[in-house]
Amino acid sequence: MKKQQLTCESARNFSCLEALRNLGHFPVRKTEKEAWFLSPLRSETQASLKVSLPLNRWYDHGAGIGGNVIDLVCLINQCSVKEALAILDRENISFSFQQPASPEKDHGIAIIQTKRISHPALLQYLKSRSIKYQTAHHYCDEVHYALNGKRYFAMGLKNISGGYELRNKFYKNSSSPKDITLIKYNQTNLVICEGMFDMLSLLSYNPSIREKANVLVLNSISFAGKIEKYLQSYTCIELYLDRDAAGIKTTEFLLKQNPKCIDMSLLYKGFTDVNEWWVTQQQLSG
Repeated sequence: MKKQQLTCESARNFSCLEALRNLGHFPVRKTEKEAWFLSPLRSETQASLKVSLPLNRWYDHGAGIGGNVIDLVCLINQCSVKEALAILDRENISFSFQQPASPEKDHGIAIIQTKRISHPALLQYLKSRSIKYQTAHHYCDEVHYALNGKRYFAMGLKNISGGYELRNKFYKNSSSPKDITLIKYNQTNLVICEGMFDMLSLLSYNPSIREKANVLVLNSISFAGKIEKYLQSYTCIELYLDRDAAGIKTTEFLLKQNPKCIDMSLLYKGFTDVNEWWVTQQQLSG
C-alpha cells in the first residue's frame, strides 16, 4: 500500500522542540511553558530563539521572525516546503504538541554500536558526495543508534564531548552531548569548517592539510561564539564556512573576533559550501 503523503495541516502539529532536537539543536534553558535555543540561523552567544510549548510556535528575537515547525525546518535547511515536509516525515517525529509525551520516555538518540564504515548504503553515500573511503574511515565511524524506538545507522563524526554528528542519505542528526570536533596534528595553524562533509571535502581536495594544520569542525554555527579559547595558540586560522547568509555572518563574526582568521571561501565562490563545490569539481574532471 502506498504511503500517504504528509500534508502541511498535519505537519504543523509536529513538535517544534522535537524537530529542533532531531536536527541537532538543544535548548540552553527550558521551563514548563517555553524553551530557549541558540539560534540555528546564525552565530550567537546568548539564546534568542524561543519555542512556546503551549502554542508550538517559535520566534527568533534576533532575526524578528517566527512561525510553525514547517517554517523552521525550511529556514534551517534552506529548503522548500515540499522538502521540509519530506524531512519531517523521514524524521518521524512521533507526537504532536497536542499529544503529551510521557516524561519517562527518552526521545534522545542512544548509540548502540560504532565500527569501521562498511555498509553498502554508506559507501554509496560517500560516493555520491565524492568522498573517498580512505579519507572517510580515517575520521568517521559507522554508527548504529536508536531513536524513538527505531534503529538507524549513519556516518558518525565524534565531537570533543563524546557525541556524534550523524549523516546518511536521509537523515541529519546528532547525539548528545552536541559539541565541536577538534582533530589535532600538533600544528600551529588551524582550519575551521562548518560540517562533516566540508571537512572531508577539504581533506580530499588537499590531503596535506593534516601536515600543516589542526582541523576544527563547528558541527553547528551556534558554537562559533564558544570557540575563542581554542583559537588562542594558533598563528593562522583559515575559515571555510558556508557562503549562505548564516555562514557569511559567522565568518564576519570570527574575522572581527580574531585577527589571525582568514576567509578562504573564495575557493568555492558560486557554491553554498565546500562539499557542493568539491562534488562539482569531481564531476567536471570525471
